[in-house]
Amino acid sequence: MSAGDGIELTVRSAEKRDAGRGIARLPEAARKRLGVLSGDAVAIEGSRETVAKLWPARPGVPGDAILVDAETRADAGVAVGDTVRVRRASVADADRMTLRAPPTVDADRDSVRRELERTIESRPLREGDRVRVESLDADPFVVTETRPAGAVRATDATDIRVVGGDEQTEPSDIDATDDATAAATGERSRPATGVAYEDIGGLDDELDLVREMIELPLAEPELFTRLGVDPPKGVLLHGPPGTGKTLIAKAVANEVDATFISVSGPEIVSKYKGDSEERLRAVFDRAREEAPTIVFFDEIDSIAPKREDGSGMEDRIVGQLLSLMDGLEARGEVIVIGATNRVDDLDPALRRGGRFDREIEIGVPGVAGRREILDVHTRRVPMTEDVDLDRLASRTHGFVGADLESLVTEAAMSALRRARREGTATGDITVGRADFETAMAAVDPSAMREYVSETPTEGFESVGGLEEAKATLSRAVTWPLTYGPLFDAADADPPSGVLLYGPPGTGKTLLARAVAAESEVNFVRVQGPELLDRYVGESEKAVREVFDRARQTAPAIVFFDEIDAVATARDRADSEVTERVVSQLLTEFDAVADNPHLVVLAATNRRDALDPALLRAGRLESHVEVPAPDEPARRAILEVHTREKPLAGDVDLDAVAARTAGYSGADLAAVCREAAMLAVRTVADAYEGTEANEHADEVSLTAAHFEAALDAVSPSLVDSA
Repeated sequence: MSAGDGIELTVRSAEKRDAGRGIARLPEAARKRLGVLSGDAVAIEGSRETVAKLWPARPGVPGDAILVDAETRADAGVAVGDTVRVRRASVADADRMTLRAPPTVDADRDSVRRELERTIESRPLREGDRVRVESLDADPFVVTETRPAGAVRATDATDIRVVGGDEQTEPSDIDATDDATAAATGERSRPATGVAYEDIGGLDDELDLVREMIELPLAEPELFTRLGVDPPKGVLLHGPPGTGKTLIAKAVANEVDATFISVSGPEIVSKYKGDSEERLRAVFDRAREEAPTIVFFDEIDSIAPKREDGSGMEDRIVGQLLSLMDGLEARGEVIVIGATNRVDDLDPALRRGGRFDREIEIGVPGVAGRREILDVHTRRVPMTEDVDLDRLASRTHGFVGADLESLVTEAAMSALRRARREGTATGDITVGRADFETAMAAVDPSAMREYVSETPTEGFESVGGLEEAKATLSRAVTWPLTYGPLFDAADADPPSGVLLYGPPGTGKTLLARAVAAESEVNFVRVQGPELLDRYVGESEKAVREVFDRARQTAPAIVFFDEIDAVATARDRADSEVTERVVSQLLTEFDAVADNPHLVVLAATNRRDALDPALLRAGRLESHVEVPAPDEPARRAILEVHTREKPLAGDVDLDAVAARTAGYSGADLAAVCREAAMLAVRTVADAYEGTEANEHADEVSLTAAHFEAALDAVSPSLVDSA
C-alpha cells in the first residue's frame, strides 16, 4: 500500500501544552513515510474523519504513534490505544464558517468572537469538528457548516458566524444540520466531565494503571467473557490531598463516554436511621440504569471507616456499601472508584478482591511530573521570556498538583496587581519571573506542610569547610539516590541512616539541607520535641505519620533535628513516652532499610545520650562528625557569609579567621551579620532620616566593623579555643 493511501498509527494522548490546539504530533519516521512537512494538514480517520495540523513529536515517541488531544480523538471517534489511518490532507481557504457555541457561552459577546477567531486562525477544520477555546473554560464549540465543504482553514477574509446552542444556521437545513452534527461528533447521551488526559500532568504511569482497570471493562466487556473471568469492579486511589485522584477519575469517565456519578461523604450521611443506606442504594440504582457508569466516592474514608463494635451509624453504612459492591448485577458496566488520603482508616473488608480489586497510590510528583503540571496550568497564561518552568519545577519540592495550580494563580494575581498599579492595559498584562517569585513566597507545599520549614535550594557551596563531612554525606545519601542502577549492578545496599554529631552551631542542620538540595529530593524536617505528646499512643502515631508522609513524597530525606530529645537511651529515659517513641523509631528505621528511595538523617550534639539500638548497622549506621572549624574552615565559612557583602579594601578575612578560634559556624555567621549592621548604622547616622536611602552605594564593611563585631559576638566553643 502506498503512502498516498495513508499509514496506520496508534493513538496516544497529546502533550500537555497541545490540548485544544488541533495539533497532531508524528515521530520523524512516520512523517517521512507520509511525505509531509511540519505545518502541513493531515487527515485522521477513525470511525469518522477529522483533520489536524502536523507538528513533530519529541524524541522517544514510538514510530507507530500519533499524539492527538481529546477533542481530536472525539472528532475522529477513537480512544487512546485505537488504530487510525493517517494521510496527507488538502485544505482550502474557507469563505464561510459557522460554529455552534456551547449553552454556557454568550455567542453575541465580542470577546467570545475574538477568542474564537484567534483559536481557529489557520487551523484546519471540517464540519462536525470540536473547537475548545481555553480562555473561556467551557465545553467545545462545534463546526456546523463550512463553505466550501470538506477541510478548510479560516483566514482574514472568512465570514465566521457564531450561533447559540439553541439556534440554527439556516431554516432549510435545521434537521439536516442537527443530525449531521450529532452523527459527526458522536454527541454524548450523557454529560461529559470536562477533563481530558491532557489536563493531568505527572501521572502517566498511574493513569495507565487506572485505564487498564477501568477502560477495558467498560469499552470491551466481551474480552472478559471470552477469558471466562469477571472484570474488575473497583479501584481505590490513595495518596496525599491535591495529587489528582479526583481528576483521574473524571478524565477516565470522560474518555470512555461513561456516566460519572460523584458521591461525597456528607451527602450520604443522615441523622435518620436507614436514610443513609437508602441514599447509597439510590446511587447504585441510578448507576445500573445509566450504565456504563463510573461511581466515584471522594474521601471514601468518611463513610467507610473501620467498624469497631458494630453498633454505630458508620457501621451500617459500611455494611450497606459492602453489600452493594458485592451485588452489582451489571458487572462490566458499573465501576466503583474510591479516593482517600487515609487509606489505613478504611474498613479492611473493602480492601479485598471483588470490591476494590486494585489499590493505586497517587503520590507527590517529582521534578518531571511538576514540569508537566506546570505545562497544564500555564497553557493559557501569557508569560514573559524570563519565566523558566524547568527551574520552577526543580524548586517546588513537595508541591502537589493543587499547590502548583495555586502557584500559577497567585503569580497571575501578582501580575494583575502590578498592572493595576502601573496602569497597564488589560490586553498587555503578562506574567513574569518576579510574579512567580512572589507566588513562591505565598504558597506552601501541602504534601509536607506539617514537617517542612523550608525547601532546600542551596547545595554544598553554601557550607564553608567540612570537606570530609560533605564527601561522606555525598557517598551515603546523594550517590544511592542518583546512581541507583550502579548500586543494583554491584548488589550493594546503601546506608539507610546517617547520624551527624558535633558541637552546637557547627553546621549539622546546614549540611542536611545542603545534601537534600544536592540530591534534588524532598526534604522532611522534624524537630525532635514536636513528636512528644502526653497522651498515650499520640507520640508513636506522630512518628508513624512522619514516615508515612516521607514514603508518599519519596524520594525523600527525613531529617530528625535534635534527635537526642526523643531518642535517649531507654535505661536512662525519665518517661514511658520516650521509651515508646524509641521503640517506634526502631520499627520505622527497620522499614526504611527496605526502601531505596528513603534516607534518614539525624543530628545531635549528645551522641552518647542516644539509645544504642538506634546506632547499630541497618539504622543510623553511618556516623559523620561535624567538628569545630579549624582556621582554614573558618576562612571558608567567612567567605560564604561575605560573598554578597560590600567589603572594604582593608578587610583581611585571613586575619579574621586567625582571630576566631573557638567560634562555630553559627558564631561566624553572627559576626558577619553584626559587621553588616554596623556598616548600615554608619551610613544611617551620617544623614538625616530617609535621606540615607539615597546613599546606599556608600555602605561598606570595613576592618573596624569586623573588630567591633568580634567584640560583640563571643565564641561558643570555648573548649576549642
